[in-house]
Amino acid sequence: MDLEAVRTFVVVTEAGQFQKAAADLSITQQAVSKRIAALERGLGVRLFTRAPRGAELTIDGQAFLPHARELLRVAERAVTSVRPGRRPLRVDVIASRGAQSGLMRGFHRAYPEIDLDVVMLFEIETAVAAIRSGAIDASFRAVAAPGRPLPEDIESVRVLDEPLQLLTGPAHALAGARSVTVAQLAGHRIWMPGIVPGTEWGAYYDDLVAEFGLTIEATGPNFGSDALLDTIADTPALATFMGEHTRLIWPAGHGLRRIPVTDPTPVYPHSLLWHRDNPHPALATLRAHLGAAAAGHAAAGTWAPGWVIPR
Repeated sequence: MDLEAVRTFVVVTEAGQFQKAAADLSITQQAVSKRIAALERGLGVRLFTRAPRGAELTIDGQAFLPHARELLRVAERAVTSVRPGRRPLRVDVIASRGAQSGLMRGFHRAYPEIDLDVVMLFEIETAVAAIRSGAIDASFRAVAAPGRPLPEDIESVRVLDEPLQLLTGPAHALAGARSVTVAQLAGHRIWMPGIVPGTEWGAYYDDLVAEFGLTIEATGPNFGSDALLDTIADTPALATFMGEHTRLIWPAGHGLRRIPVTDPTPVYPHSLLWHRDNPHPALATLRAHLGAAAAGHAAAGTWAPGWVIPR
């Protein structure tokens, strides 16, 4: 159905005359008549009758009018949904309690006038495909795993190196330490059921194990952070890693300890990814905000995997 013909029908209805509708639409009266005639042929009904006072709706025209108006409203919403600057900025974060979500909360506080849609995708391939299709505008990722470089049309910038901390229960052998070195973790069981092979965070922890000879176990089902915290609190033989900026709350009786890791401090490298041709004006604002707040990368005393290339 020709939306311009539908729009002309609504304007004629509101104007009451073909001549006035032509003036309102900045077209000729003949063009108005042709559009209405084509619409009537397509519908198989008469929409107007000529009267001394102008154009009057037939019964069929009266029935069609509310649907015509709704068609125009739906069309406008469709255009608005993809028009840069008129739709929300869509950004992917891995988890709602992680550092990436914290970065977006900070951005929202700084720019409350910018509409945001925050989504949570899973694998980096899914996120990159969504960026390239326009389904999202940006994604926070650890750039890419070894042997899987980003496509040439995807840009990235390192925005945060997040130190890892050791999380233990009160009865763990390291629970009383103010900090622990990476060497001290050798021989201790670090349980992380959320690690999924093939993901960028899976590659990160594989490199961490290979570099320092750690024991990281991903066995058992992943029932989420609450179940993980319960197990760590009740099992002296297990500890886990968490990011320094991860926001978790647990019952006071758990007695969990968050312990900095040093010599060197492993950092998880968060980067922002976007399509180089994305025109959304808020994307540039987000990049500038994150750039101003970014900590220094490859700082002395820290470790990140060698496949992460800051850009």
